[in-house]
Amino acid sequence: MERELALEIVRVTELAALASAPWMGRGDKMSADGAATAAMRAMFDTVSIKGTVVIGEGEMDEAPMLYIGEQVGSSQGPEVDVAVDPLEGTEIVAKGLNNAMSVIAVANRGNLLHAPDMYMEKLAVGPELAGKLSLTDPLEETLRKAATELRKKVADLTVMILDRTRHESMIKTLRKVGVRIKFLSDGDVAGAMAPAFPEAGIDLYVGSGGAPEGVLAAAALKCLGGELQGRLMPADANEYNRCVAMGIEDPYRILTMEDMVGTDDVIFAATGVTPGEFLGGVRYMAGQRAETHSIVMRAKTRTVRFIRSLHYLPNKALLRAEA
Repeated sequence: MERELALEIVRVTELAALASAPWMGRGDKMSADGAATAAMRAMFDTVSIKGTVVIGEGEMDEAPMLYIGEQVGSSQGPEVDVAVDPLEGTEIVAKGLNNAMSVIAVANRGNLLHAPDMYMEKLAVGPELAGKLSLTDPLEETLRKAATELRKKVADLTVMILDRTRHESMIKTLRKVGVRIKFLSDGDVAGAMAPAFPEAGIDLYVGSGGAPEGVLAAAALKCLGGELQGRLMPADANEYNRCVAMGIEDPYRILTMEDMVGTDDVIFAATGVTPGEFLGGVRYMAGQRAETHSIVMRAKTRTVRFIRSLHYLPNKALLRAEA
């Protein structure tokens, strides 16, 4: 993939974030998501790729755009897999909370896992713990190993987890062992990325969340030198058979970074919609301007760019068309 593609991709996440930000706190997550999706799809037409959506808004009969299998891009440029979440954190935006983002990952064709829309058990860590832990270990053992590797006391670890009733048993274990817990209301991708940012103060991310979001987070962590291990959690025979139909012969096996994002190059971009652990949200300013904060990364070079952009909204033709 050409390095210039990274900056093209971040323009797509910027527009999606700008489109969804007006819905912050209005209690209408469907409209927020719809605005982000339409803006992202329109902006993709300007990107020089022959892209195929492998993770998107659903199957062809479930989503009007950015559906799995849809072709995106200008049809000129490299053939790539595209994983998108136009608005990661629809509930977050609807409630005016933190950590909503617009997210894209791009890899050469055939590298991104076609993750089914179901839960995935996850263990995400930063560079210091990459390759040192295993999702197969009991949680208490994982925490002990992490503390040893980080040269900390177990009680000094900070673990992030989604605040969900399905995590009650894990939360009891975390409290029994005595680690600090940071609960996340929503925003699974941002949560899994957090251990790779020292300023976030998170050592591990554990628990279950969406499988598609797991692949997006794995793409980000590959660029950051971190690691995500996953294991799909099919709820019934239908979900199990769906995994097999999508090429995952053993849905219960541990999925490695190679399984999820391949061994080739990956580009990841995200723009904050609301303020989060490492990105600011869209901020409206005088003179019909808006400020965005984005991150764009490439696995091949491990370059991480934070981009602050000022947008003159009347000049955003695609944004006006969407409105």
